[in-house]
Amino acid sequence: MYYNKVEICGVNTSKLKTLTDEEKRALLIRTKAGDSAARDELIYGNLRLVLSIIQRFSGRKENVDDLFQVGCIGLIKAVDNFNIELDVKFSTYAVPMIIGEIRRYLRDNNSIRISRSVRDLAYRALQAREELTREKERDPTVDEIAAKLGEERESVLRAMEAIVEPISLYEPVYSENGDSIYVMDQLSDNSASDEMWLENIALRDAMNKLSERERKIIEMRFYRNKTQMEIAESIGISQAQVSRLEKGALARMRREI
Repeated sequence: MYYNKVEICGVNTSKLKTLTDEEKRALLIRTKAGDSAARDELIYGNLRLVLSIIQRFSGRKENVDDLFQVGCIGLIKAVDNFNIELDVKFSTYAVPMIIGEIRRYLRDNNSIRISRSVRDLAYRALQAREELTREKERDPTVDEIAAKLGEERESVLRAMEAIVEPISLYEPVYSENGDSIYVMDQLSDNSASDEMWLENIALRDAMNKLSERERKIIEMRFYRNKTQMEIAESIGISQAQVSRLEKGALARMRREI
């Protein structure tokens, strides 16, 4: 975990400054007026935001210094592109910019190879999406992105899907009061109906009422696909005894179910 790493890229994270919304606003105004010192102070005052965001990628075993540097690039882009005339908090704008920069870095370092033409189209589409988002103050549709690029909708859609970063089933999608909902919690298995679950429960209960030897025979016979002869040799009884115990166990299980 990155929480335990105090120094990242030569920065002592335990001493990072935290700016108030008023301080950020004042520094943004000065930055837009060309004050480079205010820009530097604004960037440094939001490094803690970058630090908090890279925690989300802790399970990927990426180098924390690399992620921090990439996150800082996203922060700098947010500082330079933020529109102070909009009634939006800077952090609200900066967070997706930082995450987007990190995800682009991870896609570039992905072991899955994508053709150069598809990758180039995807990056052009991402750039167009950012521009349209600023213009329309909402997420653009694929049709709007394709129109801006002069490309076919399906080509743009395939390119953007090709560079989507695979996520872990254990990545949290929502957290509240320490309780998290993970990606795997949002998935369903249509191959296992409620009736099948009930049947499995009933079968397990019936198995539990068998003797240890009967349960072992049923498990070897139907779960490990062993023959009666193999079972007889394994537990040291005759095949006839195995056959008799198996029939008795199955009859008892049928009555229980």
